[in-house]
Amino acid sequence: MLFQTDILGTVVWFVLFFVLIFLYPRIMLSQLIYKIEQSAVKIENMSQSSMKMIARKVDKNSPKELKGKIEQYSDFFVVEPSSIDPYGLVKKIDHTIRGMETRFDEFVEEIAGDRNYNEKQEINYGIRATIGLRQISKIVRHYVEMAKKFKNLQIAMILQMQLPIIEKLAESEIKGTEAFINGWPIGDSIGPLAAATLMEDSKEIAEDIMAGTATIEGRKCFIMKARGPSPHLGRDDEAIQKIMSKNKIARVITIDAAQKLEGEKSGSVAEGVGFAMGGWGQREMIESFLMSKKMPIDSIVVKVGMAEAIIPMPKEVYESVPKVHEFVKRAVRRTKKSDKVIIIGVGNSSGIGNNRKEVEKVKEVVEMLDKKRKAEEEKQKKGGWF
Repeated sequence: MLFQTDILGTVVWFVLFFVLIFLYPRIMLSQLIYKIEQSAVKIENMSQSSMKMIARKVDKNSPKELKGKIEQYSDFFVVEPSSIDPYGLVKKIDHTIRGMETRFDEFVEEIAGDRNYNEKQEINYGIRATIGLRQISKIVRHYVEMAKKFKNLQIAMILQMQLPIIEKLAESEIKGTEAFINGWPIGDSIGPLAAATLMEDSKEIAEDIMAGTATIEGRKCFIMKARGPSPHLGRDDEAIQKIMSKNKIARVITIDAAQKLEGEKSGSVAEGVGFAMGGWGQREMIESFLMSKKMPIDSIVVKVGMAEAIIPMPKEVYESVPKVHEFVKRAVRRTKKSDKVIIIGVGNSSGIGNNRKEVEKVKEVVEMLDKKRKAEEEKQKKGGWF
């Protein structure tokens, strides 16, 4: 009897073992699809919330027709110019970007033609963040449906491993939308903020670029930033060429936000060489212009996290301004007393005025947002593990 029981148990064990070999991948796939489906729905809800923010900014009643227009436009895309023949590629990129800017302006004029200029710019950049979030939600949904359609465990596993990063990016986009439509400074605004605090006064010298002069360490400095306090990036290339056509410049200094590595402190400041600027087109044209003149270029960067560049400016990033000014003075001292220097605050001007007096209220906004963020974090902690 004992011998027969052992044989029966062994047979049952082998049967279960082979059954699980075939069933386990399916069970695992079902669990993974359930999890990634939940994440896809979460990101899609974020995308819808972002569109609603824009609609409420344009019209408090948020009519259905307006929501439909915004949702339709959120599928807007830009085709990268062909690079098979690299000659003239930078000019092609610049032409494409200018076309993109024009299309955004036209759409904002269509849905918010009665708003003032600053409000239109806030809506404009809010839509850009909304488009980014919409694309994230569509890509995640694409791979969820691929995993479901082909019952592909590998696709589901790869997506699940990437989702924590993707969700963090999606959260930053919706917070960025909120920051833009409210005219709050974002992490990428640290360059314009550091530049504005050096200027007593300024005027527009190129497309959406403000410039002023200041004496730093005994040298005359031309200080540039994107026009604020509404969101702008501006044409730094045109402004640099205009200043240098009338003045003999000895050095160019750029101030910008740079992505920090995990483990680095947000708001820490570093210096290097080269023209610190993200994006396409402009940097290449500026570098070609400056390097043909063998111009020394210094870069000062403030470290921000992967998501901090677009979310409302963290207090740690705001508090880096005095340190940035120390680095600027050090860079200026590399020139002779009679030399002239260009200092450029690179980045988005959202929430940043055009001179020292106009940016005084930035501190209040940053502190308000810091309290709001801490309150949200405390609320999440009280929620416990579940």
